[in-house]
Amino acid sequence: MTVTNEPKVRRDRNREPSAQVPLGQLLAYALPAIPLAALTLPLYVLVPTFYTETLGLPLASVGFALLIVRLFDAVNDPVIGWAGDRFRPSTGRRRTLFALGLPLTAIAAFMLFAPPVDATPLWIIGWGLLLSLGYTMALIPFSAWGAELADDYHGRARLAAWREGFTLAGTLLAIALPFSIGFANPEGWHGLAVMGLMIALLLPLFGLVTIVAVPEPIERSRSRVTLLEGLGHLVRNKPFLRLIAAFFLNGVANGIPATLFLYFVSDRLGAPEARGPLLFLYFLCGLVGVPLATWTARRLGKHRAWCLAMLAACVAFAPAPLLPEGGVIGFALICVVTGLLLGFDLALPPAIQADVIDVDTAASGEQRSGVYFAAWSLATKLALAAGVGIVFPVISIFGFTPGSGSGGTGLFALAVAYAWAPIAAKLAAVALMWNFPLDEARQIALRAEIDAR
Repeated sequence: MTVTNEPKVRRDRNREPSAQVPLGQLLAYALPAIPLAALTLPLYVLVPTFYTETLGLPLASVGFALLIVRLFDAVNDPVIGWAGDRFRPSTGRRRTLFALGLPLTAIAAFMLFAPPVDATPLWIIGWGLLLSLGYTMALIPFSAWGAELADDYHGRARLAAWREGFTLAGTLLAIALPFSIGFANPEGWHGLAVMGLMIALLLPLFGLVTIVAVPEPIERSRSRVTLLEGLGHLVRNKPFLRLIAAFFLNGVANGIPATLFLYFVSDRLGAPEARGPLLFLYFLCGLVGVPLATWTARRLGKHRAWCLAMLAACVAFAPAPLLPEGGVIGFALICVVTGLLLGFDLALPPAIQADVIDVDTAASGEQRSGVYFAAWSLATKLALAAGVGIVFPVISIFGFTPGSGSGGTGLFALAVAYAWAPIAAKLAAVALMWNFPLDEARQIALRAEIDAR
């Protein structure tokens, strides 16, 4: 480990540590979450459906193409996370990389969401790889920026709640716009293409507001570690390892039903006209669930509140495969309950992630939020990739083909994959997090140790 002279901090551009983030800065910081979320939901839910149902590409081929894109992140995410921590331009290490990722993300999103009618899986792979690169360049410093703006236990939950609330607002927009316009016709300005255009316009605009209005947080590094030393500290960070494993398992549990949602409503329930309203209802309830999550976390602690939410989601998902054809009302009730619990999944794990970074900062002497959020981003993408790359081929083996009137075995396999497979993953995540060692008292002690040094 070598000690380096850190650049002098300009007090007029950087936020003082331990001060509550003003509401105006919170709003300016959270604003890009709207177009980033408007990008994410179509990518994992609407794009597979559009390319398979509207363009007629094979289900397994689309799943394989999206899996290749996610595997690219195995290299992409760690490199960008490391670069975001190591390079310190005068414009700020978080805002600079974030700014560079915005235009690439905007262009690639438009091209992927507005493909030509003769697009092949290679179109998905090519533009998907560029989108992955730009999105990672924007998202990792954006997440690290937020983790470093707030440095207290509940303040981090407050910041994450605002960001994820804006995320859900963008998600609602991503549902309402494509479904209101429609995307059954691959030609012209269908709903997915309009969504891509909106992202291409709003992401640079909202990102500029963040860059101008939100200060670069004060860096708490007192030394630098080599790449090998840094990996050693990460591997020895046991709270992080437990959290990332639980987050991956819960991500798989959420990614599978997210990927299969439209197919479940159309083919299993026989109500394709209800897909948009039910999806909108689910994420609208998620928006309500975010303040409920922060309220519960203040009383029970963040990790215990998250565990209770995951257990409640298991109970809510259990009856889904037993719903009869046309059981839209029963499924709507499931959407309401699981949507409320989605707010816990969105708001609490990122706030806990910011806490486990303190463990590394205290041990290594270098504040490496970028590396940790790179691992977080990679776990998110790999979990969602598992939902596409594994579940699609499995239900295909059992005879499910979208829109073909698959027989009982195919539809039952779809229902089991949609609801019961996620329950097992969520229960495993609860087992990891129930007695999580990093609570409010421990986090306060870690911050005191970091500040003292």
